[in-house]
Amino acid sequence: MRRLRLERQTRRSGGRRGRRPARALASVAAVTAVALTASGCVTVHGETAVVPGATVEEATAALAGFVTAFNRADKANDPALDARQVTGPLGAINQAGLKSKSVTQPGGNPDHKPLELRDARFLVPRKAGWPRWFVADTDANRDDGTAGAENRWLVAFVRNGPDEAWKAAHLVILGPDEVPEFAEAEGDEVPVAAGSDAVAVAPGELSERYAAYLTDGGTGPFAAGPHTTEWRDKRARNAQRPGLAVQFIDRAADTGDFAPLALGTKDGGALVFFASRHFERQTTAKGYRPKVSPELRALMKGEIVNTVTKEWVSSQVVLVKPAGADRDTVTFAGRLQGVVAVEGS
Repeated sequence: MRRLRLERQTRRSGGRRGRRPARALASVAAVTAVALTASGCVTVHGETAVVPGATVEEATAALAGFVTAFNRADKANDPALDARQVTGPLGAINQAGLKSKSVTQPGGNPDHKPLELRDARFLVPRKAGWPRWFVADTDANRDDGTAGAENRWLVAFVRNGPDEAWKAAHLVILGPDEVPEFAEAEGDEVPVAAGSDAVAVAPGELSERYAAYLTDGGTGPFAAGPHTTEWRDKRARNAQRPGLAVQFIDRAADTGDFAPLALGTKDGGALVFFASRHFERQTTAKGYRPKVSPELRALMKGEIVNTVTKEWVSSQVVLVKPAGADRDTVTFAGRLQGVVAVEGS
């Protein structure tokens, strides 16, 4: 039986950003043949035992399985080929994008370039019960040779039971200096509960408060930037186009595999993955129709008379300050969004 504790490796000297190498540094390419297993050993102490959420082997195999399935689906423009490896906001965005491409590029993706996620370290919090989760902090080949070559791709995986598979739920791309130092307990990363009062804003409140901030305005807990003040300003400008009425509706998305995932940071705050849904309704004057691209038309239900409604899913990662901070308590580090549904009327 595998050991439940993840073995600590010797600290790397002079490593990139001086970051701690966590449990495992491994090339995904070397493990693509590893089967994704459902190790029963993790649950041997019962659902109330606080244990690391994954072993090195499980995390490595989950990352490799995701990359392999993603590449097959991306090459063929076939959402069925990675549907079992994705979930949550990343899954919604990925599946909708592939569904659209399967219509606009039915012969496959002519621009396919295999994704590689290498130099992986695994951030695995200790917790009891299910779901369990971990974050793979990786280097991707997609930005090789560019100014973003040192960027880190953070993929959050969730697993809902001992007989369930690991699935990728969030993806964010951060600069090398944007990945914080994480808090540890007993050699493992520390999760921050959805209702925690140790941070300025509880992770479980972020989705609802973000939706309210975008809808109603006000300062809220969010620092100014492209995903807050600038996005609101851009939407206000778009709503004033002549001959076109534009309405925006924002909704929380914080249940099931859309629930927030939070890791404690050494400064007492947290890095939090959370999701939200956003709707954009465009209505034209009588006799005109909103313009819809072929990519969006591939996802559309209904027929356009003079209105089209687009639904977006957004996956974001933020840094939340410790409790007691008085302003700019939530700073956006990155956001990934995509249209997942279109309806004409």
